Amino acid sequence: MGERQVLPGYCLLLPDPVVPHLNALGPDARAQFMFDMALVGDVLLLVTAAARINYAIYGNVDPALHAHIFPRDSAEPESTRTAQPWALDWNAAPFYSDALHGDFKRRVGMELRRRYAAKSPEA
Repeated sequence: MGERQVLPGYCLLLPDPVVPHLNALGPDARAQFMFDMALVGDVLLLVTAAARINYAIYGNVDPALHAHIFPRDSAEPESTRTAQPWALDWNAAPFYSDALHGDFKRRVGMELRRRYAAKSPEA
């Protein structure tokens, strides 16, 4: 889960082990990372009933491969619905806390484990 929940359900994906960028991964690990990113998006679509998922991989500020995964809701205010997430007010976004977001995180984790077992390219 993202440290700041700028959009409800925002997640951050990192590889294990952490590498500097996508191109530092070998072909199999690269495919796994991209598969995992899309799988998180699939689960967020289900758990949040989002209209779509935005994905972002930059690495300009933090030189370690990570993907930002943002569920987007069609009920977002018109002023933010089409804005890219970095244009939103991150300072006003709530910090992730288990008290507020723990149930959501557990549902996402449960669904990821269920789907990963069924769909992993390594299975």
